[in-house]
Amino acid sequence: MIVLLGYMGCGKSTVGKMLAEQLNMQFIDFDNFIEEKEQETISRIFAKMGEVYFRKKERFYLEALLKSKPDAVISLGGGTPCFGDNMEFLLSSTSNVVYLKAKIDTLTRRLLTGKSNRPLIRDIPDGELEEFIRKHLFERNFFYLQAPVRIDVDDLSAAAVVEKLKDLN
Repeated sequence: MIVLLGYMGCGKSTVGKMLAEQLNMQFIDFDNFIEEKEQETISRIFAKMGEVYFRKKERFYLEALLKSKPDAVISLGGGTPCFGDNMEFLLSSTSNVVYLKAKIDTLTRRLLTGKSNRPLIRDIPDGELEEFIRKHLFERNFFYLQAPVRIDVDDLSAAAVVEKLKDLN
């Protein structure tokens, strides 16, 4: 089991899918996993039930998934490690927790192109996106930096990140 974490736009899904394929492992996008279990999109869960409900469900499914010890590459939602004791639980469940670290300008550039598909930033004006990411990343870095493995992805292709990750398995 390899768990990828980091801010949206850092490449968790792209790299995770490639890595899983090359290692002949299952790929699990944790947000999609929750949506399948809840039969609802995360955006709608937030809108209908609120963040507290979502975070409780997120923890429930995180625990269930990690305890099942899947032979998988798991891409977490950007906020998953940052709530409750999720990061502590992650670290006690596997040593293969990897932070895909990207600089703010890299994240801004990547997220500007796919903003409409990301509910958290969809309504933020383009000119304010970098500041939003800067503040958000500042809050989340405390958790992300606890990952035992960190890969700076700014100047690497997805394939190069995968090569670095293959050494973990």
